[in-house]
Amino acid sequence: MSVERIVFAVAGLFILISVGLSQYHAIEWLWFTAFVGANLLQSAFTGFCPMAIILKKCGAKTGCAF
Repeated sequence: MSVERIVFAVAGLFILISVGLSQYHAIEWLWFTAFVGANLLQSAFTGFCPMAIILKKCGAKTGCAF
């Protein structure tokens, strides 16, 4: 799996988990959802994604494999 796909998968997973936690635990978990969304948005404009940098250092392959 490429870095880009891993980033999308983890972001989606974090959003689903935080929405679930906001329903069953505390509404404040929606702040985490907003943080993930804001990070995805800024990454679309700047190309800077901390998770992608970490994954590349861990040896994940680059290149979009859609």
